[in-house]
Amino acid sequence: MKFYLTRNVKKPQRGTPESAGIDFFVPKFNQTFIDDFLEKNQTMSIDLKEKTIEIGPGERVMIPSGVKSIFEDHSALIAFNKSGVATKLGLIVGAAVVDSDYTGEIHISLINSSKTSYIRITEDQKIVQFLHIPIQIQPIEFLDDFDRQTERGDGGFGSTDKK
Repeated sequence: MKFYLTRNVKKPQRGTPESAGIDFFVPKFNQTFIDDFLEKNQTMSIDLKEKTIEIGPGERVMIPSGVKSIFEDHSALIAFNKSGVATKLGLIVGAAVVDSDYTGEIHISLINSSKTSYIRITEDQKIVQFLHIPIQIQPIEFLDDFDRQTERGDGGFGSTDKK
């Protein structure tokens, strides 16, 4: 993945050399970021004194990441929760797919799934991770390809818990 920083933000990076996810950070709260944030989140506010974004229970937020990216056709960037952010703060990823033909700034969609009165997000905070994943689809000519037999068969939700 190649990337370009459009804001004052830490570069996307892996937490360790073997990490699957590429960590994204919250940009610095300059006037351009604040204006863009408020345009995307008209009911939200930023506390400039504390340099925090407050997200109430059940609220959603779109955070401009300050990152534009280029990557191979037939692949995507998929956003996943950071384990600490999700388990400790209750912030979970909303919209999660960045298509290879998207050329704009990547935005981070988060939802406060907790009952905490307000979750506070700060500049430079590691907030979400993206995985770069190849996407392949292959049409088939014959329905016979789906006639294979498996132990699960066509059992749906909860079907493997019945054993």
